[in-house]
Order: sequence, then C-alpha cells, then structure tokens
Amino acid sequence: MLQTATAPAASSDLRNAVIRLAGNSQDGIQSVGAFLGQLAGTTAQEVMTYMTIPSTISGGPSIFQVHLGSGEVLHPGDRADTLIAFYQHSYDGHLDTLKDGGICFYDSDEVEELKDERGIIHIGVPFTSATIEAIGGSAKSRGKNIFVLGLMCAVYQLDREKMTGIIAKKFGKKSEDILRNAMLAFDAGYAWPVHDIEHMPMAPGENDAANRISTDGNTMIALGLIAGGVRFGAGYPITPWTTIMEFLRSELPKYNGMFIQCEDELAAVSLALGASYSGHLAITGSSGPGLALKAEALGYASMAELPLIVVNIQRGGPSTGLPTSVEQSDLLQAIYGSHGDAPRIVLAPKNVEDCFYTALEACRLAKKYSTPVFILSDQAIATRLEAFEEPDLETHWQDPELDLSERGADFKPYPLDQLTRHSPPGARSSEGKYPVVTGLEHDEWGHPSGNPNNHEKMTEKRRNKLVNFAKSLPLPEVHGENEGSLLLVGWGSTYGPIREATDRLNTLGHKVGSINIRHVHPLPDGLGELFEKYDHILVPEMNDSGVYGYGQLATLLRGKTCNPKIESINKVQGISFRVLEITSAAEKLITG
Repeated sequence: MLQTATAPAASSDLRNAVIRLAGNSQDGIQSVGAFLGQLAGTTAQEVMTYMTIPSTISGGPSIFQVHLGSGEVLHPGDRADTLIAFYQHSYDGHLDTLKDGGICFYDSDEVEELKDERGIIHIGVPFTSATIEAIGGSAKSRGKNIFVLGLMCAVYQLDREKMTGIIAKKFGKKSEDILRNAMLAFDAGYAWPVHDIEHMPMAPGENDAANRISTDGNTMIALGLIAGGVRFGAGYPITPWTTIMEFLRSELPKYNGMFIQCEDELAAVSLALGASYSGHLAITGSSGPGLALKAEALGYASMAELPLIVVNIQRGGPSTGLPTSVEQSDLLQAIYGSHGDAPRIVLAPKNVEDCFYTALEACRLAKKYSTPVFILSDQAIATRLEAFEEPDLETHWQDPELDLSERGADFKPYPLDQLTRHSPPGARSSEGKYPVVTGLEHDEWGHPSGNPNNHEKMTEKRRNKLVNFAKSLPLPEVHGENEGSLLLVGWGSTYGPIREATDRLNTLGHKVGSINIRHVHPLPDGLGELFEKYDHILVPEMNDSGVYGYGQLATLLRGKTCNPKIESINKVQGISFRVLEITSAAEKLITG
C-alpha cells in the first residue's frame, strides 16, 4: 500500500533517527542493524544499537534498534521514529514504541493494519512477495531482510555506494549466487516507490572525523587486551562472553600467543593461572554462571598474588536466567565472589569505545599490583554497535617481556613493605631462599607459614594494595552541575541514559550533575565530599533493590560514605534504562 500522506516534519537537518526492526531472529534483522551501524562508522555518523535475541535454539521474536545521529548519541533511543514490522506479532507488540506521528513500515503480506490515534503513518510494503519476485521463487523469502535494508537506505537517503560495498564484503566470501541474490534484494528495496512520499526523513548529517570505526564492545575488549600485552588466554563458551574467546583464539597466534578452549571453567582459569605463574599476563573470562565456577581458583590468584585479567560479560541471572538479556547483577560477585579475604580490582567500561581503554588499564594494573583485575561489562555493551575514532595503537601498544634476570640474595616475592614481584620459572636465584608461589599462606619467600602474626600481616599487605590504589584515583568527572539538587551516579552501560537524563533535567530548570564510576572496586576516595554538594544522590542500576532496599553499587556507596541521602532506582527487566525512566525518578525525588 503506497501512502501519499505527509510524513512527520523532517528534513535534511535531522540530527537523530531511531529505527526499530521487529521480527523473528531467523529473519536476519540483526544483520540489517549491523549493516546500518557499519555504514554509520564509515560516514562519520554517531550510532548506538540495541537488540534482543531469544535464548532458545528454535529462535523467536527479536528486535534490533539503531540510533543514528550527527550529534552525540548516548543511548539506543527511548522511542522509535521508524518501525519496521515483519509480522503481525511484531506490529502489534511494538507499535506503542513509536513516537507520536512516527512511521511504521510493515510487511503487507503478513500484517493487518490497525488504525492508530497518534498520527502514526502506516506504510504497507510486501517485503515477502517483493523479495521472492526480485530473487526468484526458489529463494522463497530469504533475503527480505536485505530488501528492507535497501528500503531504509532509500527512505533515509543513506550512502548507497558504501552500503553495497559493505554487503559485497559480507557476502562476497560465500558464493556468487548468494551475493547476487543479496544485491537483487537490496536493489528491489531501494527502488520501491515508497520513498517518493513527500517529506520523507533524510539521513542525519555527518560529523567531521577521520579514521572512524564501528564495532561492538566485546571486540574492543579483545583488541585492548592484545594491545595491553596479553598473549595467553583460556576459556569456555557461554553467552555473551563467547565472541571475545573466538576473537582471541583467531588473533592471538598472530602475535606469538594462544587461546585455549578448555573442557570446563575451572580448567580454563587454572590454565590462565599457569601462564601467569610462568611470567606472562593471561586472561580468562565468562559470564556470571561461569565466574561462579571459577571462584575457588580466583581465591588462589588473590593469595598467590598473580596478575590475571578476568572478564565478566554480565547477563540476567541467577542460574541460566536470561542468557541473552542485559543485567548488572554481578558486581558483588566480582568484588566478593571468593572464599576468605580475596581482594581484587574491578573495572567497568561505560561504552563500546571505553572497552578498549578499560582493557588497557586492566593489563597495566594487573602487572603493577600483581593481582586479579576484573573487567565487568554487560550484554548491552558487548553486543551493540557504536561508531568512534579508531584508537592510536602506536601510543598504547605494549610488547610483553619475560623477566628472567637473576634474583639476588635479597629477593623476596612477597615483601611486606613492597608490591609483590614474582620470579618466573627459569629465573636464576644466586643466593638466599628459593622463592615459591603457593596458595597456602606464606612468608615473604612464599614458603608456607601458619604463623598467626604472619597471616595478619600478609592479609594487611594484600588489602593495602587496593587501599593505596584507591588513594591514587581521581574523582570521576562531573557532567552537568557541580552542586545542586541531585547527583546521578552510575556505572557501566547506564552511562548514556544517565548523561542524557542529566541534560534534560537541567533544561527543565533543575540543578543536576552526574558521574560514571569506572573503578567500582576499590572506589575512589573523595566521593563523600562530592556527595555533600547535592541534596539527593540517585543510583540507577540494572539489578534488584535486594532485601535492604538498595542496588549493589548504591549499597557499596552507602558503606563507603555513610551517606543516608543515597537512593536507588532499579530495573531487572532484561532491558536497559530509558532516559524517561531516570528523569521521572529524579523529578520525583527532587520534588519530594
């Protein structure tokens, strides 16, 4: 059905556009979203994506949302400007996600249109039959996702030449027939007359930037680990960590390294510890269930003071939980998930670009403090696409070096007054006691010791590494007002929605600031003084408020600062915060 009505006011000065594709996971809508995200990276647009994937093998309803913009894009979008519905269930279930006056493209072969009172423009296009006609009956409806991609390129006047280049790169490795069919479907969608509608929106403008890339958070963590000097890893597959493992398994051999897929999680962390014991910086990782299995060996890493990178890509829990959905419920597990007093550093990247720099910092801290360092990301950052300037590898690259120099008579791996420095196997010890690495409590040479005073001093030594590290940390940068009625505090992927909520609240006349905490353990000193500058502190987190009424970071902040003004807003729906949810909670708190 070709519409001739006027679409919502939009023109070439459109700065942002939110497109939601709703269908089934088998339809390849994730591929369409990925193509749009890659195009944004090549045209210097900002982009952020969001997707849901069913956790069952048989598949099911799925969405992919793309937020394109020429200005700063901080979140995947509260409401969509355009909805593409492949089926009746996706049409019925997602029509309310459209803005008032938005545009809905639906497959007229599958969907019966519902009249709407919000001024939404409904445009029926036969995705299925038009694709079959373009490709040929033998292909059935395979390729209708690429037909829709062509349609969106025409509607939003995206760069057709660059998009066809991305498609050719994707499908050209398979076969000529597959590439030909993809191009036929794309051209058919691009040529469909729907874009002749008056005032159809155009693409967001481009930014002035060079050397831009578009990718996901897991890829940037893996690249940061390689740049930071990691050359050995071991793991076991689990969603959504697995793509890091697969990336490192293919790339580490190019740098004289290796990644081993093990028979289980305990074997994986133990192999990584062996590599660390031999003097190399190693990495293991998983998601929440897998990290629980690694807990015993991670206690060994804390006691033996071995440098180790541990990646946790959080998902909904507990148990198998929501394996393809986002949550931030592993913070306390990352900090305390072991037996005894087992201190470790925990870092949380705020977006895809920050994953690279967080991984670099994790490598530096693990080596400096000879301790496990956790990178606590989540499913949203792991899988979404963002566009940003490519990191300068020459500036950040670290070539690993194995120190086998001779240790003298005064060498102690665990000196009480210094940071631990191990002697890798093969390093000579000319005199004195031979150093040992052990999970038993030990003296300064690593020899087992059950002396009560020694255990107390060694526990203090391991703790004080983190205490002194916290003193060296700068306070997080405040966005918005440096004092006022409210401070929003977040960590991880809540960064974008919190930042935009801050701007919206200040536009409404409130005095609001916000911070994002990368160093979630230990927390930086000075937070107490910062909090005193605001009437209220609100911590949005994607975890439960728990028995005591506060989210996991909020609980830690109350323990750190003893500030009763700290309140929580929690969400455990397996989806990220909308900006409106944060602004509504903030206004309610401000107005009492």
